[in-house]
Amino acid sequence: MEAEKIRNLTDVELLHQEKDLADQLFKLKFQMNMGQTESLKKIRGLRRDIARVQTVRREQEIAGAKSAAKSAGTTATAVIPAAKPVAKPAAKAVAKSVTKSAAKSVSKTEKK
Repeated sequence: MEAEKIRNLTDVELLHQEKDLADQLFKLKFQMNMGQTESLKKIRGLRRDIARVQTVRREQEIAGAKSAAKSAGTTATAVIPAAKPVAKPAAKAVAKSVTKSAAKSVSKTEKK
């Protein structure tokens, strides 16, 4: 499906289109796992179509937020939600090193 056709759809139609594409993708993946089909091109195309629909939905959401902010007299950047923070894997490494050093000190005291 072309991006221009997707941009002409309403919010309800976009949601319906996304659900239909997700259902088709699920069915194709299921068939592939069962060995009934080997349509990798179709799966790739469906994933891209889903991504296009989600992109257009997000563009419309941002455009709606900007227009609402302009009518309210605030800046549009305050309306757009911030990104989620990323988990820090360094905390796990520190916890592992602390437990290893504690185990070493316990084993040294047992040997004495």
